[in-house]
Amino acid sequence: MIKQKTLAVALLAAFAAPAWALEPFVVKDIRVEGLQRTEVGTIFTYLPVKVGETFDDSKASAAVKALYGTGFFKDVRLEVEDNVLVVTLVERPSIAQINITGAKEFNADQLKKAMKGAGLAESLIFDKSLLDQAEQELKRQYFNRGKYSVDIKTSVTPLERNRVAVNFDISEGVVARIKRISIVGNQAFSEDDLIDEMRLSTSGWMTWLSKADQYSKQKLEADLETLRSYYQNQGYLEFNVDSTQVNISPDKEDIYITVNVTEGKQYKVGELKLAGELLVPEEELRKLIQLAPGDVFNRDKLVSSNSAMADRLSNDGYAFANVNAVPQLDRDKQTASFTFYVDPGRKVYVRRINISGNTRTKDEVIRREMRQMENASYDGDKVKRSRNRVDNLGYFTEVGLDTPAVPGTTDQVDVEVKVKEKPSGNIQFGVGYGQTEGVVIQAGITQSNIFGTGKYVSASINTSKSQRGFNLSYTDPYFTVDGLSLGYDLYVNNAKPEKIDTGKYVMATAGIGARLGMPISEEDVINFGLTFDQTKLTSDPVSGSPIANAFIKQNGNRIRTVIGSASWASDTRDSAVAPNEGRYQSATFETGVGTKVPYYKLGYQYQQFFPLSREVTLMLNGEIAMGKATGGKDLPFYRNYFAGGVGSVRGFDGSSLGPRDSTGSSIGGDKRLVLNAEMFFPFPGMKHDRTLRLSAFLDAGNVFGPNDVSGLASNKFSLGELRASVGVGLSWISPLGPLKFSMAQPIRKKSGDRKQRFQFQIGSVF
Repeated sequence: MIKQKTLAVALLAAFAAPAWALEPFVVKDIRVEGLQRTEVGTIFTYLPVKVGETFDDSKASAAVKALYGTGFFKDVRLEVEDNVLVVTLVERPSIAQINITGAKEFNADQLKKAMKGAGLAESLIFDKSLLDQAEQELKRQYFNRGKYSVDIKTSVTPLERNRVAVNFDISEGVVARIKRISIVGNQAFSEDDLIDEMRLSTSGWMTWLSKADQYSKQKLEADLETLRSYYQNQGYLEFNVDSTQVNISPDKEDIYITVNVTEGKQYKVGELKLAGELLVPEEELRKLIQLAPGDVFNRDKLVSSNSAMADRLSNDGYAFANVNAVPQLDRDKQTASFTFYVDPGRKVYVRRINISGNTRTKDEVIRREMRQMENASYDGDKVKRSRNRVDNLGYFTEVGLDTPAVPGTTDQVDVEVKVKEKPSGNIQFGVGYGQTEGVVIQAGITQSNIFGTGKYVSASINTSKSQRGFNLSYTDPYFTVDGLSLGYDLYVNNAKPEKIDTGKYVMATAGIGARLGMPISEEDVINFGLTFDQTKLTSDPVSGSPIANAFIKQNGNRIRTVIGSASWASDTRDSAVAPNEGRYQSATFETGVGTKVPYYKLGYQYQQFFPLSREVTLMLNGEIAMGKATGGKDLPFYRNYFAGGVGSVRGFDGSSLGPRDSTGSSIGGDKRLVLNAEMFFPFPGMKHDRTLRLSAFLDAGNVFGPNDVSGLASNKFSLGELRASVGVGLSWISPLGPLKFSMAQPIRKKSGDRKQRFQFQIGSVF
């Protein structure tokens, strides 16, 4: 007689209080049935019994749990036939393919990658619960893009050989936009002023670019912190965000945000005290406190005061100094007194500087930028400058600097410099356009970190309406160990100024030169240069440029010159691309000797940026330059200065201001003065984005010189001869390069001036 019991009996025996129990028996053999993909050996590894061992209820329960736990099977049965254990299995189907239709916001590979993270991918075992998880993951991806109305329908199609196709039919819907932001409880400031502080905003005509009208929890949390800072910077020390509600319309296309706040009272600063271990003279620490009794409380100034005192202590080696300001509120008088508790900790020394991540750049290239030295006391200012100098090399996408304590010591740290390299060589091909130069094409190859040594090599060609040229350059930024740089330049250019209306002649130049740079501080550098230059002039004696013909007649058409130069530059701007504060100034000197017309040129530029608010910046710029030839002669005309157009006085044609020759062509002058005042503010709808900015400007300037043939400009330098314009501008740091547009109205002009009210420049003109 065959003795047979099925899985139902086994499960009752395992999980219930069974009315009967499986009679233990010695397993004579084990037979596995129903497998298609899974190896028999895999099943044996999960079974808690082997041939010759006794099989009972507990082992039956363990076998069922183990086989179900693999996730490979949707049905497991155990049977006994004449002491032979029969394991009958029904495998889950495998996923043969995943089909996605209707997806436009993401490509199919992106979505499949997201589903794989949820455990659903081709060739894996199909699990309905994992399909549900994948569906939720896809919805989350769309929610992150603001598409809350997305509808995802899933289906499973059986295929041959126990496989299935999983189908996702996606209806993406539209991006939900913020319809309204409401702030409840505000009295001191208007709702509009508060919303202007937030990055989130309602839909506007430029929010398609900034995406500020797309809700995200992270953006809202950041904006709430911004509101808290705004209030506390205005003295509202007890300001609190009570609650926020985010509601979505039934069609899931509009979002409504409500922020409930309690402003509290406005506090002024009361008494300021210092306590703790004052290793630095109290008077010196007090100078670092940016608050004063009677001032309206400002949280940013309080935090900056704490940081400034801690940084001051770190400069003396106290790397772990802590300064904590404890407030004492007088609610009746609405004053807040603060006691700054100073805890310097132990004085710390730097044991070693360790560098990692530089697979190509040599260690010495990074070490020579370090201002913090090994075996020296810790200096917080030097550590920060070290990190910034390494970052400014431009060789790395990431620069991290940590100062972990040395294990087993209380007064030593290591400086860990971790970098992530980026490709330092590139092949460039660029196209720009300027109304003066027309289409500008530049191609070149550059390696700014050749062989990981930090040396710079570049070769480029450029061509435009008025000139063509080739340049080769090499720079060793550390020619000496103390930071002197040495560079060489080779150039060949052919210019036709008549193409931009500055004279009918052709000028071919070629030269080779050397440069020496000497840093004199962290912000200042002095450069010296020596160049051997040859210039060849060609002009038709009858129809050519009168001034070129006169020069050629007097000096010949081939001029060899030794050009010496010296310059000083100082830069404290917070950004070289879109500055908000800081100063840039430079002074230049150039002289040409060993030629028939020796000359010298002097120039000075001063530029200052003033942050009028978080978004508004005022820029003032002044440039003055002059040149003169020795021996009573005029400055060589091809060394003249020019003005007019983008970069000098907008509203006037490029390089059109100043003296002209008898044909009416601009010839420039030996003196130049340019003054600019420009106020930058964010583009409507872009808020804090500084890559796209509007501006209002006032430009003034001109060039002056003895080469005034027609009388259209004064020979003498005179402020009364300045041209001026006012207008508005747009600057955009686009992915394709910088774009500048301006609309200017000349307000100080004279008859014969060439006006050009709308001007633009796309890309960089060389």
